[in-house]
Amino acid sequence: MFLHLLKYELKVGLRNKDLIIWLILFPIVLGIFFKVAFGSIYEKTEKFSSIPVAVVEEKENEAFRQVLESIENSDEPFLTANFVDKEEAEKLLSDGDVEGIITTDGELSLTVKEKGLRETMLKSFAEQYKIRERIAMDAINTAPEKAQEVISSLTSETVSSCRKIPLTQGNPDVYIQYFYNLIAMVAMFGCMTGMHITMQNQADLSALGARNNCSPVPKSKSVLACLVGSFVLQTICMVLCVTFLAFVLKTDFGDRLWLVYPTAVLGGIMGVTFGFMVGSLACVGEKAKVAILMTVTMSLCFCSGLMMGNMKAVIAEKIPWFNNINPAAVISDSFYCLNIYEDYDRFITKLITMAVTAAVFAALGFLASRRKKYASI
Repeated sequence: MFLHLLKYELKVGLRNKDLIIWLILFPIVLGIFFKVAFGSIYEKTEKFSSIPVAVVEEKENEAFRQVLESIENSDEPFLTANFVDKEEAEKLLSDGDVEGIITTDGELSLTVKEKGLRETMLKSFAEQYKIRERIAMDAINTAPEKAQEVISSLTSETVSSCRKIPLTQGNPDVYIQYFYNLIAMVAMFGCMTGMHITMQNQADLSALGARNNCSPVPKSKSVLACLVGSFVLQTICMVLCVTFLAFVLKTDFGDRLWLVYPTAVLGGIMGVTFGFMVGSLACVGEKAKVAILMTVTMSLCFCSGLMMGNMKAVIAEKIPWFNNINPAAVISDSFYCLNIYEDYDRFITKLITMAVTAAVFAALGFLASRRKKYASI
């Protein structure tokens, strides 16, 4: 009997237009908008790129040329050099085509137009080179036969000191949090399928609920079949959502995409049980329950950063404990922990929080619905 009920619950769910629109089509459209809006901001504004500089050789410096060539030939060059005369260099700096002018006139000198991070990096590079050059020249004066060896050492030391040291192996793009919150929103929208479980099993809410209460099937078995069916449908929606974001929109979830899927599925289960609990506890009609669920869900997603990226940080500063009990924030944080942190401690904590929350929601929903009786049906 349980499998029979589960089969028909799946059939009914697949024919539900709300399920197709809100859990499949709407995330696809919103994901495309997010990709268009945020897809290239990080690369253009925050991701580090090579610093263009103009080099004016008033006096030939073979060692410095070798250093620049080695830097430019690396996988991610720290700077790109353009060898020009003094007038052309000044014009490039004035037009903003280069960040600074390096002049080799006996001793290396740097000219910049503004003060900023990239200019500070150039200054540090120039000072570091001058220090190493003095050491190398002293060594050459002491042992001229080792000149080429000293120059090669100077080149390798300067290049190695400019290497990139990543803070994380994951995707550092701050705008990816919008996609985390998009998945969290889809998970929380599962509350609509959870709410329909109560509509199908409470006689005072729908004709279908009245018929189900008249049937000889135990109510607990009927509710459980509906709940499992909703879990299956929500799992399908979450898998489709993550797949579309990862493989169609090319969203970078880091190198542990295989863990994003079960995390999203668990979040979807939590969303279903949330709707089941609210639907069972709220003694109002269907439209009122939908209004309550949508208001609460969108409010939780707003607090998680779906509409304003820094909202979660603001809430963490003002109400530190709220993000730990906000289901949408817990879901998005789990993706963040999975992407950024090398260990799994924080990630596992978020998974446990979701599992416990889903169990509490489901238990409250069963307790609120299992003993309801009606004077007449």
